[in-house]
Order: sequence, then structure tokens, then C-alpha cells
Amino acid sequence: MKYLSKYEIAFKGLKEGVHQFEYELDDKFFDMFENSEVKNGSLAAGVVLTKQSTLMIFEFYAKGTVELLCDRCLDVYNQQISCNSKLFVKFGMEDEELSDDVITISRDEFQINVAQYLYEMVILGLPIKRVHPSDKNGNSQCDPEMIAKLGEYLVDSDISEEEPIVDERWNELRKIINNK
Repeated sequence: MKYLSKYEIAFKGLKEGVHQFEYELDDKFFDMFENSEVKNGSLAAGVVLTKQSTLMIFEFYAKGTVELLCDRCLDVYNQQISCNSKLFVKFGMEDEELSDDVITISRDEFQINVAQYLYEMVILGLPIKRVHPSDKNGNSQCDPEMIAKLGEYLVDSDISEEEPIVDERWNELRKIINNK
């Protein structure tokens, strides 16, 4: 965890106003988080801290590429991502998470580690559907061997236009509804 200490921001000595911090999120960064969806990546990230007397506003941003598994062919591919988020930090009696983007920290604290917030922002910035991007001609870049194998097991889902089979017992109930 000593590696993550470089993501600590000592805010106690900072003057009120805007302060900027730059970080590189690499493979080692993602290795620090257990069961991370991202194992490899290279992102330029930053934090803009707006310090006020009773509140601090952290604006996080990151841009770069991460390595993901394709949902279709299970091959690894590089995904471009760009994401941002905000965190509002209030001072109070004890550390407490009030909502997803508002926390309270003790007045005795003098620094905050932003590594977890940067990590969560990147993970939430990943696309829901993770497939190889198409090439410039619009063709899939998925593994052709795997796509062929999937095609062998594709079930034809033609729905017949036949009349659905109706249970005759429901006809008696329909008579009751129609006699209102």
C-alpha cells in the first residue's frame, strides 16, 4: 500500500483557492486494487481541488486506454476512455460517507488519499458493452475463429406466426369479465 501514498493530497497547508494535481494511472496502480476489472492501462489523470473554509471540492478526470476482455470473443483489446467526477468533502466531527459524492472528514485530518476515488471513477467510466471496436471499414475486429465457433452454436430464433395455443379454461373467466 506504500505505492498508493503518492496519491495523498495534504490539504492542511494549502491556501484557499484552486490547486491542481497530476497523476499517471498504470498497471501497478490497478494491481493495488483486489479483483480489479482492469489489469493493464495507461491513463493521464488529475485532480482539481477547490479549497474553501468549510468545504473542499475535488474534480477528478482521466483519459487514456485500458485493456479489457471482449464480451463477444473473449480476446483482450484496448479501450479508449475519458471520464470525470466530483467529490465534495465537508469537515465534521467524524469520518462519514453522506452519499456517493459527499463525504465528511474529521477536522483533525490533514490529508486525503484520492487513489480509491480515481480508481472508482475509471471503473465507472468503462463501457457496459465491451466489444472490439470496428475497423475503418465497419468490420468487427473480434477473433474470427471464435466468431465462427459461436456461429456454429447459434440458435435460430424464428418465431412462428401461428396462433398461440390458448387454454380453454380461460374462456369461462372471459365470459365473467364481459358480463360487467
